[in-house]
Amino acid sequence: MDDFVTWFQYNGGVLDTSMMGITDFPGSGRGAVALQDIPENHTVFTLPRALTLSTQTSTLPSAFGFEAWRKHKLHKGWAGLILCMMWEEAQGNQGKWITYLGGDEELRELQGTAVVDKIGRDEAERDYHEKLAPAIKTRPDLFPSDQIDTWYTLHRYHIAGSRILSRSFNVERWEGEVEQDVGYVSEEDGNEDTRADTSIGSAMDVDGSGDSGEAVDKESSGRDSDDEEIEDTSDIAMVPMADILNARYDSVNAKLFYEKHDLHMVTTKPIKAGEQIFNTYGDLPNSDLLRRYGHVDLVPCPHLKGALGNPQDVVEIRADLVVNVVCGDVSNSETYRQRIDWWLDEGGDDVFIIDVDPILPTALTSLIRLLLLTQEEWEKTREKGRPPKVKFDSQVSSLLRRIFEMRLTSYQSPDLEADAKLLTIQSLTLNKRHAIVVRLGEKQILAGALETLRLMDAALSDVGSNGSKGKKRVASEGTTGGAKTKKTRH
Repeated sequence: MDDFVTWFQYNGGVLDTSMMGITDFPGSGRGAVALQDIPENHTVFTLPRALTLSTQTSTLPSAFGFEAWRKHKLHKGWAGLILCMMWEEAQGNQGKWITYLGGDEELRELQGTAVVDKIGRDEAERDYHEKLAPAIKTRPDLFPSDQIDTWYTLHRYHIAGSRILSRSFNVERWEGEVEQDVGYVSEEDGNEDTRADTSIGSAMDVDGSGDSGEAVDKESSGRDSDDEEIEDTSDIAMVPMADILNARYDSVNAKLFYEKHDLHMVTTKPIKAGEQIFNTYGDLPNSDLLRRYGHVDLVPCPHLKGALGNPQDVVEIRADLVVNVVCGDVSNSETYRQRIDWWLDEGGDDVFIIDVDPILPTALTSLIRLLLLTQEEWEKTREKGRPPKVKFDSQVSSLLRRIFEMRLTSYQSPDLEADAKLLTIQSLTLNKRHAIVVRLGEKQILAGALETLRLMDAALSDVGSNGSKGKKRVASEGTTGGAKTKKTRH
């Protein structure tokens, strides 16, 4: 890291070396540490915006030609930014960011349950073959043929994409600047400048000072939206030094503030000597933290009776699993296909989110009841244009139990105790440990959901002996609440 710090300072960065050091933390990799007590509102480092790496600060788009850049659709999606990173690294010692990029180890292999389906590898490879590879072939002066097998392979494309996904910040244009092609034009002088100032927002939290100098919280970038493929990534940048800071649930003690010419990492609360300096990526489940940033969070959790876990963990229940459990071999019949299509057309969810709260998603129960309707009941429901009312009874309970148990079988092993014992093995690789933490957290949520069903079944049995009125009341209340759902229909 000495070379990196020297490079950072040579290029205009200012690091308070008396206050902040860089070290390795067991289980979370490299990070920033307080070398002595740091007061609130203290600037631990500053860097000029020109030191950030993006399609705005790299000279590649200008050298390639803005018109050609757009022709190859490098201004949309991630291919253009990834190509800039690959090209800058290929410049070797002639490149401005070589010390920054050359010192960055490959992102750890992402493992875990909910991680795998979200990496987006197919989309990335399509962009590589349809955008990046054809663009490279048109400019052998910029991309010499003898460098392609070294610097512009699909493997290196994935590495650069992983770095961006795990460490990049979201850029906002400073007031007074407007975008033109992939560069900026200053309204003051009208001169195009591909290395012009940028303001940084972040997957980590970043505050903008604005004209008044007061910080305004920015939301996380939300890179997993359905519009990701066509996202304008001119507002994404790599920020040296800032990306060294780790994050941990509910532990943020520093934020990156942007001003017209510089970025400042400022403490938001006092930090004791020896404590880690944390930015924040937002409070995310471990599956997202591992997929995006290569780490997991473990803090004492009330739902685990004080044991370590992540309070934001969730489990996704896909609607096709629900359909298969409820309908069995006839799930593809015309009868059920009509109901499924109607459910989706009416805005119904095709992924249901279960979290640590002992509340089951009402939409999940509603879909089950839709699939259980007789043909006559289904036709009446379709005429009304409303999904079935949420009602919990023994039949729904039995199906929910089968759904959760089937979801458990999707893991390598449904045994929670086995995973807990694995985590006590000291020789586990960090990759394996992270993967176990992710799947154990999800299996604990499913175990909690099954326990909720057991308690609700017991409540049904209790009120059943006291009359149907009590039974109806408990059944209707059993699955109400603000449970989360997620729409992912394509």
